[in-house]
Amino acid sequence: MASSNPLILLLSSCSLFFVLAVARKEFTLEASEEEANHFHTLQLSSFLPSSVCNPSAIGGKKSGSLEVVHKHGPCSKFTKDTVKPLTVEEIFTHDQSRVDSIRAKLATNPLNKDTLGSKTTLPAKSGSTIGSGNYIVTVGLGTPKKDLSLIFDTGSDLTWTQCQPCARSCYSQQEPIFAPSMSTTYTNISCSSTYCSDLVSATGNTPGCSSSTCVYGIQYGDQSFSVGFFGKEKLTLTSKDVVDGFFFGCGQNNQGLFGGAAGLIGLGRDKLSIVSQTANKYGKVFAYCLPSKASSTGYLTFGSGGVGSNVKYTPLSTAQNSFYGLDLLGMSVGGTKLPISSSVFQTSGMIIDSGTVITRLPPTAYSALSKTFRAQMTKYPLTKALSILDTCYDLSNFTTITIPTITMFWGGNTDVDITPQGTLYANGVQQVCLAFAPNGDDSDIGIFGNVQQKSIAVVYDVTGGKVGFAPGGCA
Repeated sequence: MASSNPLILLLSSCSLFFVLAVARKEFTLEASEEEANHFHTLQLSSFLPSSVCNPSAIGGKKSGSLEVVHKHGPCSKFTKDTVKPLTVEEIFTHDQSRVDSIRAKLATNPLNKDTLGSKTTLPAKSGSTIGSGNYIVTVGLGTPKKDLSLIFDTGSDLTWTQCQPCARSCYSQQEPIFAPSMSTTYTNISCSSTYCSDLVSATGNTPGCSSSTCVYGIQYGDQSFSVGFFGKEKLTLTSKDVVDGFFFGCGQNNQGLFGGAAGLIGLGRDKLSIVSQTANKYGKVFAYCLPSKASSTGYLTFGSGGVGSNVKYTPLSTAQNSFYGLDLLGMSVGGTKLPISSSVFQTSGMIIDSGTVITRLPPTAYSALSKTFRAQMTKYPLTKALSILDTCYDLSNFTTITIPTITMFWGGNTDVDITPQGTLYANGVQQVCLAFAPNGDDSDIGIFGNVQQKSIAVVYDVTGGKVGFAPGGCA
């Protein structure tokens, strides 16, 4: 019996070695898989513009869907004669103007208004209006229907378009200007109508009156504005999605950086927004996906019919005027949770906005984000800042890059991974920057901007009091 002990010991040692080896291998595999989940390796060219339109093969074919396109991209029907692309400096300047106007709107007493003198899916395109990174959808207005390209904006409520005869001023737009006199379904709204009074909350201005017709006026953060008659008309989203008696602004004096778009479609929370006006039809549910590049397409859809089953929801926070407030709890970079106290985000608050380009964070949070991101990107040389973006890299000597995944933790146990195209902003290969920016103070409102929303399906269920996110909504 004693002579067999060495053999038993040898077998035991071999078994233990085998178990340890297997465990170590499994641990290594798990670690490498986990590491792969927290980083993206991709071609540098995927961040650069393309001259060829590649419509998204997913998402945009939903019933009742509008196509969303980038105004300056190859999928846009806008010509360079109509729309002059903005420089990067101009984009960020206009973006800051929008951020400032949002802050001002949130700080304004709703009773202190200026008074004027006498289930459908739309594709979205990114443009350079009322800010600088807005997206465009095409809808039909009137009878017979006239197609119009409108900026869609979750931070606005009133839908409006330029109208003939342009009594004061109209800027250049791609399509013919809408002529209400040529439509059999157009009606002016009277000054005495309660709908006229609703313009106060929708525009921030007390309406005027001209020959008993209600006059609206709205101004944006970059000093763009539209003033005109308040009317109602047949709105055609798709051939099967028609809204009769839709209230909108018929602009007679319009100026600003609308860049060829005929006007704006308001997706805010006010009673005059398209979301509220179509509540009986679509239940105050809409969704969109913004394309990852200007050479692709996304969608805007109304109703719950096109909402997928993989959507994860976060509750809407206390209403921020007509904005959509969310609760951001924390962030991670490459799987490393950032050391940010939850009180930092509670102090600032956060809204999601389709018209703001770059996500704004409290400076305390941004500092932690930038520091951790830089620590995980040491193989790439830093370069000079790009306007408000201060963490930039010269990638001219690389064809592929590996970047850490940035994850945002929202209320309701909803984690959202930002795509690579939503993580970096490229101004050519020599200046590729982390696409987040700090606010001036920790008390300033945070904004989840449209660059970070790229290719994510974003679902707004206003009645349900929640906003949902799903990856891979469009290309």
